[in-house]
Amino acid sequence: MIFNIAVPTREGDMVDEHFGHCEYFTIFKVDEETKTIISKEKLDSPEGCGCKSNIIHTFLEKEVDVMLAGGIGGGAVAMLESCGIGVFNGCSGQTDEVVLRFLNGEVCNQGACCNHEGCGEHHHEGCGHHNCN
Repeated sequence: MIFNIAVPTREGDMVDEHFGHCEYFTIFKVDEETKTIISKEKLDSPEGCGCKSNIIHTFLEKEVDVMLAGGIGGGAVAMLESCGIGVFNGCSGQTDEVVLRFLNGEVCNQGACCNHEGCGEHHHEGCGHHNCN
């Protein structure tokens, strides 16, 4: 399955600790079956706080299925999830490495990492994000 992952990013292609004030977002197109990154695109962050901008509509246009964030507030999580975008917070490190860890089932929500069964479910199957207004 091919899907898209957004990552709040700062200089050096590192996961930014704050979704709403990141320098830019990196949108990864990935192949879940082969666990590979197909492509990535830089998306400029809107001025001001991201959760109060129209960035979520841009994510929907880019067909983002998952957000891998460092720190993200409850309001932004609720807005993303209401549009069918799964959110995993507490991520850190190089963006490419975080995406590959996610594809290998090593990233869990709330930033907890684990390698036990059941944790690798990415919760992006069947999302109805095109129905979000």
